[in-house]
Amino acid sequence: MKFVPRSRAGKVRLFMLLILLCVIGYISNVQVLYYYLSYRPHEGDIVFQSIPKCDLVDAIEGATHSPYSHCGVVLREHDQWVVIAAISEVRETPLLRWIQRGRGAGFAVYRLKPSYTASIPEFKKHLVGYLGLPYDYDYDMSDKEIYCSELVYKAFNKTTGEQMGKLEKLSDLDWKPYADYIKSIQANNLPLDRVMITPKSLSEAPQIELYSRKGL
Repeated sequence: MKFVPRSRAGKVRLFMLLILLCVIGYISNVQVLYYYLSYRPHEGDIVFQSIPKCDLVDAIEGATHSPYSHCGVVLREHDQWVVIAAISEVRETPLLRWIQRGRGAGFAVYRLKPSYTASIPEFKKHLVGYLGLPYDYDYDMSDKEIYCSELVYKAFNKTTGEQMGKLEKLSDLDWKPYADYIKSIQANNLPLDRVMITPKSLSEAPQIELYSRKGL
């Protein structure tokens, strides 16, 4: 049934509500554009964000005590900046669209230290070699499926032979508040010995340094 205001006052209230929603949307878009335009990307930048809330995101952020629930790497492809990341599958997303996905459009940029600049082309080659692989909801570090921080970790390791970040077991994290959810996606198991690389651990790697943080 279509709603039609019965009075002039009702029409005014509806009009003001629409104006308010437009203003909120405008402010949000302005913030996204400000964050986008104030960032000067370099190939190889590792970017982190908080993605919209869900049980999986709550578990990642809560177990690691970090706002970083997703990450990827900035690349230059066909004269545009993109982020390569594992989200449903490994894919490239235009940088502006990637920023829009984050909660409040916030994101943090970590840049490779100068001693790794010469390694960026090789790093890029290994990253794009994973394109199309499905997202790994088991977080088991296999090559059949891959998750976001695993993508960055493995590509960098293939490039340099170094570990970026510290590998941890699930038991090392604050997993207990999320035990029921973990069991729901792990066939009623708690794989406490499973080794993984988290976005937080990746952000603490000695090979990178914080370049900028916006809205996080």
